[in-house]
Amino acid sequence: LQSSNSLKASYEDWLLTYGLSVSPFHLRWQTALFNRQFYNWGRWKPKFLYLWFSVGMVFGIVAMFGSVILLGKTLLQTLTQMLTEAPKAQNDRMLQVVVSVPSSGLCLRAVLIMLHENSPCSVVPGVNLPISQLTYFFSAILISGVIHEVGHGVAAIREQVRFNGFGIFIFIVYPGAFVDLFTTHLQLISPVQQLRIFCAGVWHNFVLGVASFMVLFLLPAILFPFYYTGVGALVTEVAEDSPANGPRGLFVGDLVTNLQDCAVYNVEDWNSCLGDISEKSQVGYCVSAATLQQLSFPARVYRRLDGTVECCSNNSLTDICFSYSSKLDSHLYACLPARKVIEASKVCRTNTDCHKDFVPSFCVTPSLENQTRLIRVKHPPHIDMLYVGHPMHLQYTVSLSSFVPRQNFLSIDLPVVIETFCKYLISLSGALAVINAVPCFALDGQWILNSFLEATLSSLIVEKHNRELVGFLILLAGSALLAANVALGLWMVTAR
Repeated sequence: LQSSNSLKASYEDWLLTYGLSVSPFHLRWQTALFNRQFYNWGRWKPKFLYLWFSVGMVFGIVAMFGSVILLGKTLLQTLTQMLTEAPKAQNDRMLQVVVSVPSSGLCLRAVLIMLHENSPCSVVPGVNLPISQLTYFFSAILISGVIHEVGHGVAAIREQVRFNGFGIFIFIVYPGAFVDLFTTHLQLISPVQQLRIFCAGVWHNFVLGVASFMVLFLLPAILFPFYYTGVGALVTEVAEDSPANGPRGLFVGDLVTNLQDCAVYNVEDWNSCLGDISEKSQVGYCVSAATLQQLSFPARVYRRLDGTVECCSNNSLTDICFSYSSKLDSHLYACLPARKVIEASKVCRTNTDCHKDFVPSFCVTPSLENQTRLIRVKHPPHIDMLYVGHPMHLQYTVSLSSFVPRQNFLSIDLPVVIETFCKYLISLSGALAVINAVPCFALDGQWILNSFLEATLSSLIVEKHNRELVGFLILLAGSALLAANVALGLWMVTAR
């Protein structure tokens, strides 16, 4: 027993020496190694820092009120979607509060707002994202948290509050950061000074989000000497189980220029074209009467379970059932070789679109299942890919970039890495700015609200306990609003 106690004491001393703290689901490290750097930052250009954090104070107060409006609107949208009989399509984007990451002190207390969209897998509790993007996700959380706490630390030193140390933590699997300030000094300074410190975190997160957005917006110009854009969507990865995989499919390095008759100049065009193809009915192809008679052959016509018609053999890999109409009959079907029909044809909607040079022609439309589409993908100089399936399957299993390398030795993945990381920084740093500003217990918004009430209501409400009561009621309402958003956000994510 004595040996066990000695070992435990040695272990605790070792943890204390290195600033480590270990508890269930929580690993924490604190150090004074960066104190000198923080003090250098806090004493750099005092007038500029005063102006910088004063602007941050105004932003933090506005963000506090704005976050309540935003969460209230989000809650109403979520409730409306829950109660409506015809919910929005799964690929519609909506603001949802989906993750809670608790910590202590002036730490990263992040409840992440994500632009939720249907994803191939869910690998983190409460968050849907591909496994390949976990590195972006956790890196963006950590960087956003560090920038958040640097804001608090530098502002505190600027206001002559003692800075004890900086640290990082991991709660379950989520990383974060914190600063250790001398609480007595915080209580002795004025409410306006406190506001500069408490608002600095959300202010720095906002600045980080804006900076990331500017990098993302200016990325074509930044990478212009090495990459060019506006010529198509470059294939960077094709999943092994993708229907686009195969000898007549897409390969890494291919440049997609068209989907059907929809021009593709970048990744946004690719997504937009696939969305339009998915929403609209299947387009047809102009085929002359002579060609139709030459290519078609007798086939048995039967109806599928969804009511659509099939007229080709089930084991046919190259033929597709097409429907068309003539003056005598509006429901004719022919089993035709897809590539021969499509390659030399223009797209159409009706027979009228095919009348040219007095050559009898018909608009033949693939007779496919309701959600299935025949899509012609142009990626010159290769032969066109003919894809049969749901358009979203193509979107999920093919990764593309808008940036084409000017030289062969340049990586095709670098612009995608920068672009994706910037998007995560914008989303997650913006989330911290919004959520930490909410007047809620244990978030920055609690201290922002208390200091704001002390600075504005001390002359109107003389008794301090009355001001504290007003603050408590507001915090109670803000906490309930945030909790409702978290609960419904998690429910919406798990219910899909």
